[in-house]
This record gives sequence, structure tokens and C-alpha cells, in this order.
Amino acid sequence: MKPAAFDYHAPGTADEAVALLAELGEEAKILAGGQSLVPMLALRLAVFDHLVDLRRLDDLRGIESRGDSVWVGAGTTHAAVGRSPEIRRAVPLLHRATPLIGHFQIRNRGTIGGAIAHADAAGEYPVVALTLDAQMHTLSPRGQRTVAAADYFTGMWTTAMEADELLTGITFPVWPGRSGFAIEEFARRAGDFAMAGTSIAVRLDADSRIEKVAVGLFGLAPTPLRAAAIESELIGRPVAEIEAAEVGRSATAALDSIPADIHGSADYRRRVGAVMVARAWTRAVEEASND
Repeated sequence: MKPAAFDYHAPGTADEAVALLAELGEEAKILAGGQSLVPMLALRLAVFDHLVDLRRLDDLRGIESRGDSVWVGAGTTHAAVGRSPEIRRAVPLLHRATPLIGHFQIRNRGTIGGAIAHADAAGEYPVVALTLDAQMHTLSPRGQRTVAAADYFTGMWTTAMEADELLTGITFPVWPGRSGFAIEEFARRAGDFAMAGTSIAVRLDADSRIEKVAVGLFGLAPTPLRAAAIESELIGRPVAEIEAAEVGRSATAALDSIPADIHGSADYRRRVGAVMVARAWTRAVEEASND
């Protein structure tokens, strides 16, 4: 199939882009890398009268260290994120998530902002942003605002952004000290969206007790999630006394909106998710302990 007819717009600045979004209203859709939107348009699962292409917006691309955080422009491709020495050093969880996204052709065209704004609950970048408490920066005709990742993902493929808002960048905090990170996912084939997955960040104090921890879950609900209950339970405990399987079971026990389809029941996905959490926990703790 081919997309339904639409009017094409290619603004030269972010201000021009949001002015177009405000003028065109809900009949307009942003085109970033197009790796999710274009297939949906081609299959006519989505139809829009106007597409606003962001490829000319150079100010939405780039990676910058800003003190105790790293800013990534929304138009930065997955491939650029994966190649960045700064991301590898300062935000290793984001670096490790990148090769899991689709295939190299997708990573060459897809953008981090497009992936996060698309808000697929089985996507890697949304859960990394949530796990690391990232900040989303947006622009609209009313000005700029910042939205915490915890408030950004509001439902299946939906976010807290208004129709005339543009995601301009994401700020990822840098975790100092004895920190470890891991992301694990289970997919039917390499490049497929995950049936269940997790991203974990953990920091140990000088006595090897859990000082800070974040357990993100994806593919297990309509949105990426934080396993807040197990995070609270882990704080202050000696890491040597914590069993990885216990963390996995606790992180997935209370989930009540796990999807089910021909690929797996909700119970199966829960069990797979628990295993992914246990594996990621083991790797993250090992890294933090060796720091």
C-alpha cells in the first residue's frame, strides 16, 4: 500500500516548526527519522493531512556534556548516539541500549527524539530515559518547558506533549561513584521489539550497600514502568545479601496490565520479565562492585 495524500512541510528552524504545528493543529504530524511513522503511513494505520519534516533542523542534533548531565538533541540519530564517546563514558546505559534498536539501517535514520516521542512501551530509549530520570525539553509557541520522564509517558503511544509542542532535546543525569548499568531484553528475533525487558542502574556506597537504584521495565505494560516497590526495598541493603532472582520476582509480581497476544500470554511475559531483571541485576551489580 501507499500513504494517503498529504501536504509536506520542511521548516528551517524549530520556531518555524512549532508555528506550523500550531497553525495546522491535529491534522499535522512530525516526521523525524520516520522509522516508525512511515511504515504506519504506508499501511494506512495512520493518516495525516500534513507532515512536518524536521531533517533541516540542525539545532536539534548534537551531544553536549553539561556539568553533571549530558544533553542529546532530539534529532540525533541512534547511530550517532551509539558512536559517541561521551555517551559511552557518561551515560553507559544509553550506549548499551542503542545496538538493541532494530537494525543498522533503522539506527542510521531513526532519531532519539522520534523514539521517545513515539513512546512505544516496548522501545529501549523510553525505558532508559525513565530509568535515569531524564528530562525532556520541549518547545511550543508558548515557549520552552521541561518535563520529567516520570511525567512524560502517559499511555500507549501517548505523552504529556501538546499537539503544538516539539521535543527538542533530552538531558540524562550522570551517575557518579560506584555505579553499574545493564539492559536485558527478550525478543523473538534480533531487531524485533522486546516481548519483555528491563534496564537497571545501581550505585553502591563505600560499604557495598545499595545507595541508589532504578529498575525500569518495558514490554510489560502500556507504558515503560519503574518498579518502585522493589527499588524502595533495596535501598540500604548490603548487595551481597540480595539474590538476583528475588529482585526479578519482586519487580514483576505486581504488574497488572501485561499484554498478551499470539507471541505469549501475560503469565509467560511476566516470567520472562523476571528472568531479564535477574540477569540485568547481576550484570549491573558486578559492574558497580568492580568500580
